[in-house]
Amino acid sequence: MSLEIYTSLTTRLFESRDKALRDIAFLKAHPVTLYPELWKEIPDGRRVVDKCITTAYCTFLALMHQTEIAKVGDFKYHYSGIGIVGEDVGDIDLGTPKEAARDIGTQVAAGVTYTSVATTTYVGTWAITEHGIFNDPGVGGPPVTGPTLLDRSVFAAINVIPTNQIEWTYVITFVAGG
Repeated sequence: MSLEIYTSLTTRLFESRDKALRDIAFLKAHPVTLYPELWKEIPDGRRVVDKCITTAYCTFLALMHQTEIAKVGDFKYHYSGIGIVGEDVGDIDLGTPKEAARDIGTQVAAGVTYTSVATTTYVGTWAITEHGIFNDPGVGGPPVTGPTLLDRSVFAAINVIPTNQIEWTYVITFVAGG
C-alpha cells in the first residue's frame, strides 16, 4: 500500500487590452479575476501534472496529524473487529467492528512520518482480524456514522479473551516527490 498525491497546475496567460497601458501598479491593482474586461487571453495555456511534492510539505502534513485542531489532527482513534473481507479504497468503516469504543492513540510526528499508538483492552472473546484508524471516537458498534476512516487493515486472526490487550502502532510516511 502507498499513499499517492497528485498535483496539477494550470496556467492561463493574459495581456492588457490597452497595449499602451504600461502602468504596472495599475495593472497589479486590477487583476483579471476582478477586472476581466481589461484583459485579453493569449492562447498559451499550459498544464503541468504530477510534479514534485516537497519534503517540507510532507513534514508539515505529518505534523498536522499530531497538532492540528481541525479533523486532520484527530486521526488517532483505533478500532478493531472480526471482518474478513479485504480492504478497499471505498471502505468507510470496519467490516464487523467489536467492543464499545475506539481507543485514543498517542501521536508522534517525526520528519515525514506520523505514528499513532493505542491499546485496546477486550471484554469479549474474539478472533480479531481487522483494524482501522479514524478521526472521531464514535460510539462503537456498527454502523458508526460521521467519522472518516483513514486506513483499514485485514490480517490473520489474533485470538483474544476478556482482559487481553492489543497494542496498535499505525505509521504513515509521506514520501517527497511522490
